[in-house]
Amino acid sequence: MGVRGVTEEHWYLVQVKPNGYLLAERNLARQGFTCFQPLLRVTERRGAQFRSTSRPLFPGYLFVAFDPARAPWRKINSTAGVVRLLTLGNVPQEVPWGLVAELRARLDAGGHVTLVDNLDVGDRVEIQSGPFAGFLGQVARLAPEARAHLLVDLMGRQAQVTAKLAELRKS
Repeated sequence: MGVRGVTEEHWYLVQVKPNGYLLAERNLARQGFTCFQPLLRVTERRGAQFRSTSRPLFPGYLFVAFDPARAPWRKINSTAGVVRLLTLGNVPQEVPWGLVAELRARLDAGGHVTLVDNLDVGDRVEIQSGPFAGFLGQVARLAPEARAHLLVDLMGRQAQVTAKLAELRKS
């Protein structure tokens, strides 16, 4: 990542109309704005079948990049598919610096955001937070509700520990 304002873009949130993502994105792109819509792959059960679909990570919102000092950002509010640009008073509110870059870094080959590294049984991981932070372990079993059972070396013996997937990093 570069120095703020030099190589990083300024990103803002736009609220879009229901089911208006594609319309808003197309019209904003025609006006010269760069858009980003992070998607998640969701598996749903429909009857006896499972179906994978794409869903927005932030339903109802679209990221738009522009320089407020140079871009004609006021016309965003009158763009088809857009409800409004999120502002405080009359000033667009920038999303936290690096958020969009982090989301883009987590895109898989299909363009979907992966919130947690894909873990498999047998993978070596480091626990990032919680009472076992800093410990290394091996994934013994993946459990529902985004949890994993790990084998961790505690005082010369292997103990089984349960941790949230968000607390783990592949090592």
